Amino acid sequence: MISNKRTDAISYIRFFKCAPGIAIIPVVLMIVLLPFSAQAFDILLGTGETGTFSHFAGRMVCRVINSHADDLNCKVVPAPDDVDNLTNLQGGSLDIGLIDSRMLHDAINKTGYFEFLDISYANLRALVPLYDVPITLVVRGDARIAALDALKGKRINAGAPRSIQHLQLDTLLTAKNWQKADFSLITELPASQSQDTMAFCHGTVQAMLHIGVHPDASLQQLFKLCEANLVAMADNDIQKLVNGQPAFSLMDIPANVYPSQPERVTTFGTRAVLVAAEDLDEQTVYKIIDALYSNRKRLKSAHPSLEWMAPEADPGIQLHPGAAVFFKEKGL
Repeated sequence: MISNKRTDAISYIRFFKCAPGIAIIPVVLMIVLLPFSAQAFDILLGTGETGTFSHFAGRMVCRVINSHADDLNCKVVPAPDDVDNLTNLQGGSLDIGLIDSRMLHDAINKTGYFEFLDISYANLRALVPLYDVPITLVVRGDARIAALDALKGKRINAGAPRSIQHLQLDTLLTAKNWQKADFSLITELPASQSQDTMAFCHGTVQAMLHIGVHPDASLQQLFKLCEANLVAMADNDIQKLVNGQPAFSLMDIPANVYPSQPERVTTFGTRAVLVAAEDLDEQTVYKIIDALYSNRKRLKSAHPSLEWMAPEADPGIQLHPGAAVFFKEKGL
């Protein structure tokens, strides 16, 4: 019995025999009779929701992967939060994901929000950090908050319950050994519909934490319209926190990023890390990191925060074997 593919080929031959002078018969025969080449391997990359910097960064990662590796096809999959992406990575629904270093550390080591969660994330491995996520203290110009210790007793917005802002404020309070009663007011306004910034501009709150990369368009507006300032967070208590928590790092916000910010501001924060499950093959991981390394100038031109970084040691998080091979070869 002749297969459908063979039958189609014979039909093409008969057609072109009836059309003398056509020189493309060999090409058509090759297309029909030869087996098709293997398709590119799809890489599903989990990011934050559409409109977030995580989603933007993920799109840039996919672009450089797709342009650098012919046999890889990267697609971005937005999700509500890191917990969703972590669980999909753990279960195999995603191949790679952009995850906050603290969330990754807590998930793998069953601390923080993951302490009582009955899911093991021990199969997750780090590939490479993609960008810093500073925790920035933003204060009103009339609040008289020139240093971190002056925040005590003021009105501050903590962000929506269980949000990353709320989590990081709890971290700050713990590091400074402060209680919520030490503040005259703590609101829990979300960033949605600019509720937090409106409260800030109207003077309802005098300070708020901004979690994210710099420069940030919303902060630029806050500086212009509401006389905002940035306050450094790098005293001995913060240094002790960073030394004891591998997921955190000290970070600098360069001078003149925002209006009325003539000096560099040192703070602390986490990193957005590219993560995969341990069973993603080493060759694919190697190609992904090689694409990012080879296109590091392109990434930085897309946004200053997308600057190439080698992974820092975290005793609670293992590096993927494919990543380890790449960094060893490059001496990074």
